[in-house]
Amino acid sequence: MTDAERFEQLRTNCLACTRCSLRQGCQNVVFGTGPVPADILFIGEGPGEQEDLSGEPFVGPAGRLLNDYLCAVGIERESVYIANIVKCRPPHNRDPLPEEQEACIPWLRAQTKLVHPKIIVCLGRIAAMRIIRQDFRITREHGQWFEKGAFSITATFHPSALLRNPQNRSAAYEDFILIAERRAALYGRQRD
Repeated sequence: MTDAERFEQLRTNCLACTRCSLRQGCQNVVFGTGPVPADILFIGEGPGEQEDLSGEPFVGPAGRLLNDYLCAVGIERESVYIANIVKCRPPHNRDPLPEEQEACIPWLRAQTKLVHPKIIVCLGRIAAMRIIRQDFRITREHGQWFEKGAFSITATFHPSALLRNPQNRSAAYEDFILIAERRAALYGRQRD
């Protein structure tokens, strides 16, 4: 079986998942979107209302802001993979509960294995606390790099948080500049 076939099987299995109660209340399982493989994997916490309706991650106002940041630093959205910790929308956009994250994280781990990213970007504190470290503080540690196995991992503010707190937008922009620079550096080393 090829990686593409494995990925399609993973997607099919995820769309049928009922491991937690979130599936009962959502319209669509939001598996993720982007090329496989991809050099950058962006991870959010979970789908919001627009994502639940469309079945695609980051398509509402937060998604448009994410697109703006990517465009500003010369990264095409079509070149990155975007997923979430949980694949179904938590009620009223609340934070996903630890048990919901635990039920869903095997899907993300399997996606990551097949996407083969060199860079993982956690969008917001929930993703950073799950992927980087449980006591991660997004306001203090955003833009810092962590090496885990084959991955360079960083975190930045969640686009939804930036819509609520625009004073952090310039700091997030600096984070995206660092992401673009890290991507360029990794590609430069590969060509040597």
